[in-house]
Formats: sequence, C-alpha cells, structure tokens
Amino acid sequence: MGMAKGRSVGLALGAGGARGLAHIPVLEAFDELGISPCRIAGSSIGAVIGAAYASGLSGRDIRGHTLDALGDPARVVAKLMELRPRRFRDVFARGVLSLAQFDAERVLDLFLPKQVAHSFADLSIPLSVVTTDFYGCCELEFTSGPLRKAVAASIALPALFKPVTLHGRILVDGGMVNPLPVDKLAGADIIVAVDVVGGPEPRGGRQYPSPRDSLFGATQILMQSIIAEKLRHERADILLRPDINLFRVLDFLKARAILKAADPVREKIKRRLDRLLSAG
Repeated sequence: MGMAKGRSVGLALGAGGARGLAHIPVLEAFDELGISPCRIAGSSIGAVIGAAYASGLSGRDIRGHTLDALGDPARVVAKLMELRPRRFRDVFARGVLSLAQFDAERVLDLFLPKQVAHSFADLSIPLSVVTTDFYGCCELEFTSGPLRKAVAASIALPALFKPVTLHGRILVDGGMVNPLPVDKLAGADIIVAVDVVGGPEPRGGRQYPSPRDSLFGATQILMQSIIAEKLRHERADILLRPDINLFRVLDFLKARAILKAADPVREKIKRRLDRLLSAG
C-alpha cells in the first residue's frame, strides 16, 4: 500500500472550510495514477476528506457524494434546521448570545458518506487527524480510537461549532494550530501537500473588507503565516495551491463551482508526480 514505483507517497490535506472541496480532484488524480498514499494527514476539512478516502471511497465517489449532499440548497438548509437549538434558552449561554450552536458530530452524521469508518482501526489507509487542545493551547493528533469524533473535533471552528470532548480534552478546529500537517508524514519518500487556506481577496469591486471578510481574512493571514513557518522546517516535495481564493470558508453551497475551479490541479499533480517518480 502507498508504493509507487517502489516509493511511498504521503498526502497532507489542509484546512480551509469549503475551499477544502478542492482536495477532491487531487484524490481523483491519485486514483487515475493508481497510487494509494502510504499515509494521509488531515486538518479540519482535510480531515473530513481524508477520512472518507482512507475509508476506501474513491475520489469520484467523494465528488458524487459531495454534489449530492450539497447540491440542493433547500435540502441542506432543511438538514441544518434539524440541528438548530430546540429551545430559545439554548441560544444563550450564561446570558450571552451563543455563536457555537451546532454539534459537529451531528453535522458529520448528516453529511458524511455512510461508508466512512467509525474507528481508525477500520481504515484502509493510515490517517492522522489534527485537532487543537483548547485549554492546553497546543496541537493534539489522533491516529487511533473513534474516528468520527476526532474528525468532528478537527472541524470544530469556534464561531460555528461547540467544542468536542475526547479523552478528557476540550478540542477545537485543527487548522488553528496546524493548517497543513506535512509534519505528520515523516518516513514517506514523497510528500504531497494541498494548501487550501487561500488569502483575502477584494470582492464586489470593493477594496475595503466587510466585517465578515475582515474576520475570515485575518484568520487566513494567520494560518498562512503558520504554513510558511512550517514549510521552512518540513519537506513538501509537491505543494499544491488550487485557484479557489474567490470562495469563502462557508461557501459549501458553491460546491460545484469550487470543484470546477480546482479541477486543473488534477492534471498538474499527475504531471508532477509522474516526473518525481520517473526521476526516482
């Protein structure tokens, strides 16, 4: 498993919200080349996509499920409404309006393919899932135990989801500390890293950002700073940055457009991987 012309290939799938749907063409390229990664490391949306692929779904399977699950906005909204707070008082916490209204585990149960494993032990490809220990102020990696709970923790963006409790730790989004976990692939002969964080872009002809764009743009800048520092010390033989900057972190209902924008990366990685493997 994970060997291509005698060389192992590790795959890092980064954080980035809806922009992380751009990981799917990369998986399709692996399938077309007949390469199975020796290990996948995922952070936030990268953990979601990585868990599906490591469970045995193909890139094409994941694309089909994504378009089916997110292609009908009315159905998506209806599903999310099922998860809203049932009582008015649940919207408030200690008298303060709560922003973290959604349970990440329940959201995953609604939107993940049914074939995704429930335990790391059931995966066909080894997987590292990166989370953030909120009170420990540090990264926490999971490679065993309950898979879906670890993935839920990895996507638990504080503004949207409640933190996840696992092994007595309070966990939030892994992208806050390690948005591109190339460091979890030590030992792989070739490391492929897919950075989907992006950066702030002017929108609608306006140069001055809206409050929401300021918030998410500042987060992108912080995450890119972490990635830049990490890549000074960690190896990424192929670094891919799909052209998906125009999409916001919550643009999941634009799944088809994101995939179309990211599709050129499929041929790019196939060419680069083929060159590396041929040179090796």
